Amino acid sequence: MKSIYRGIMNTFDYDTIKKDILEDPDYCRCDEEFYNSLIDGIKESYQEIVEDLDNFIDKKKEELNPIELSILVVAYYELKTRVDIPFKVSINEALEITKSFGGQESFKFINGSLDKVAKKYRALEVN
Repeated sequence: MKSIYRGIMNTFDYDTIKKDILEDPDYCRCDEEFYNSLIDGIKESYQEIVEDLDNFIDKKKEELNPIELSILVVAYYELKTRVDIPFKVSINEALEITKSFGGQESFKFINGSLDKVAKKYRALEVN
C-alpha cells in the first residue's frame, strides 16, 4: 500500500518506488515475490482499475484522499486477480490499514466499496 500511495503522490515512477522501498524498515517483513507481482500488476492495469472502481464507489474519485485510493486500488487488484488470497483476507487487511491510516469514517466507505467488488469478482466465494 505504501508503494501505491507513493506512486499516486509522485506520478508512479515505479523504478524509484521499487528502489526506495528497499530502504523502508517494514520491507524486511514483506514477501518480496508477492510485493513485486502486486506492484507490477497494478502498474500494468492501474488506469483500468481506477476506471472500474467508479462502478463500486459512492464518491467521485476526486473526493478520495490518496490513502483511500491506494487502499482501494490494492484491494481491488487482489480481489480481481489474486484468487489464491481469500476475499475476506483482502478486505480485512484493507480495513486494518484504513483504520490505522485513513480518516475516522473511511473504513465504512472502504468496506462497502470492497464488498461490492467482491460480489462481482468473487461471487462464488461470497455466496
